[in-house]
Amino acid sequence: DPVGFAKDFIAGGVSAAISKTSVAPIERVKLLLQVQHINKQIPPEQRYKGMVDCFVRIPKEQGVTAYWRGNFANVIRYFPTQALNFAFKDIYKQVFLGGVDKNKQFFRYFLGNLASGGAAGATSLCFVYPLDFARTRLAADVGKGADKREFKGLGDCISKVYKADGR
Repeated sequence: DPVGFAKDFIAGGVSAAISKTSVAPIERVKLLLQVQHINKQIPPEQRYKGMVDCFVRIPKEQGVTAYWRGNFANVIRYFPTQALNFAFKDIYKQVFLGGVDKNKQFFRYFLGNLASGGAAGATSLCFVYPLDFARTRLAADVGKGADKREFKGLGDCISKVYKADGR
């Protein structure tokens, strides 16, 4: 049913956008704490002392909207990921489950289904990884104002990274 699929796809995308946006501040804090020791924009004397310190300093130093830096890339990444997962899972099911009767060979069917889902996820990640990478780079960018940040947005991030490291 194409209409049912479209509804499920859109509903899944909207719910993912809401959930990803609601937890984006936590994700940003986690990422900043993980990369602060290698981030040249954060000198040793200005490193975050922990989660609470990071949560308090982000809006003071970068503005409240900085909690959602990189979230747009995270949200738009969901749609192609889901579409590719659906497409590739059917292909991998044919590979791993061809000729397997789920009623008579349950364990083999279970493992084949597990393998097809994992392979589909890994394959789709090959296509959407640039968005995931850009999300991480945007979230780790701690410039204290739009003019002091390394990237202006998603397109600028992808362009600059490609020019610097992509060849």
